[in-house]
Amino acid sequence: MTPRSLLLAAMLGCSLSLGPGGPAVHGADTTAATGAARSAKAGPWKALFDGHTTAGWRGFGKPGFPEKGWIVKDGWLTHVAQGGGGDLITEGRFTDFEFEFEWRIAAGGNSGVKYFIDEARKAPIGHEYQIIDDAAHPDAKIGPKRQTAALYDALPATSPLVKPAGQVNRSAIRVQGDSVEHWLNGECVLRYRIGSPELAAAKAASKFKGEARWGTRFPTPILLQDHGDGVEFRNLRLRELP
Repeated sequence: MTPRSLLLAAMLGCSLSLGPGGPAVHGADTTAATGAARSAKAGPWKALFDGHTTAGWRGFGKPGFPEKGWIVKDGWLTHVAQGGGGDLITEGRFTDFEFEFEWRIAAGGNSGVKYFIDEARKAPIGHEYQIIDDAAHPDAKIGPKRQTAALYDALPATSPLVKPAGQVNRSAIRVQGDSVEHWLNGECVLRYRIGSPELAAAKAASKFKGEARWGTRFPTPILLQDHGDGVEFRNLRLRELP
């Protein structure tokens, strides 16, 4: 997909991909007009990682950036396999937003990007955009709800065009009102609605069924997961939506 067509797809939201092979849609409004209207009033893009420093990031539940595990290397914010350090979160919190990022997972690796994160929980529990080596990691073998671009352990992505471990993937998470979208390599692969019966049923069947605030929306930092494996992130940018 060319940059111009990718921009058009982003403006129209998931509706371009609906139908055979399109995204899984759970309790969501799928009109193109809705996506176009919200993007037309979006704020400017802001870089969340400058490619050189760790400015704007800190450890989950910590005042500063971890002293080990995470490094900046060749323009990538990198977690070293078995390096420790814990999860990273942005210093800022966001309510309605579009977050874009590129990532590269190590062979056999597992990670994720989380949102609707509350540090008062004392654990990094939230909605997770799954990042994983689908071909090699045992968690991915459990099924689509634990594979790339899924809402981890709750809702699967539909026909994700994922590149294999070691190659660069482009992803996006879009939250506006109660509508949430997961994008992968220019395609919207999952759309769901906060408060929908479909999300409630997915929660009841997941490991999050006992988490009171899972499935609700509130201002949130962006979290990059330390799952113990090697993973790299770059071109992290965000714009606020009306």
